[in-house]
Amino acid sequence: MQNGKQALFGEIDEHLLHDDRPSEYFEQILTTKLFTEQYPFTFLSRLQKIGQSPRHHPEGNVWNHTMLVLDNAAQVRGRSGDARSFMWAALLHDIGKAATTRLRNGRITSYDHDKEGEKLARAFLECFTKDQDFILRVSRLVRWHMQILFITNKLPFADIKAMKRQVNVKEVGLLGLCDRLGRKMEQDIQKEIEIMENFVKICENE
Repeated sequence: MQNGKQALFGEIDEHLLHDDRPSEYFEQILTTKLFTEQYPFTFLSRLQKIGQSPRHHPEGNVWNHTMLVLDNAAQVRGRSGDARSFMWAALLHDIGKAATTRLRNGRITSYDHDKEGEKLARAFLECFTKDQDFILRVSRLVRWHMQILFITNKLPFADIKAMKRQVNVKEVGLLGLCDRLGRKMEQDIQKEIEIMENFVKICENE
């Protein structure tokens, strides 16, 4: 079974790096037993059952959102300084929502899913690779992917100094842009790009 899991990891790696729409591959493997029943792929397959706020995520569950983010990321991975880490971070960015999503006062929330996601991303990748630099780059992007929201909206969860010690803010901004665009709703793409650019400017001037 381990050989099968390692082979699937290798396939995923190839599709993340080369497909224009990686979601098409993931929809093909979504119903396979290896993906739906075997650890750690269950970190991803279970996202089908995790709901999101209809107001902010009309596309539905976390899996649907992740696929949209992934396809957005594939279109801009050439702008990343590390396409492999960037694409894996796009795939794993919301895996923490499975453990943190709650219904609070009639609202679906997922507080601290970025912090939980960092742990799960590390656990996922450690099943397949000993490349600690790669694992660290991916898990840290997952950890900080919400900062584009926190910083541009001046929320108390913003932590520019800690983030800058761990990651390249341009990479976080690019991932954050893909995340924000990964929703089935009308959006002003130019405005979202400006938000990303403003985020990077704020961080670089801090």
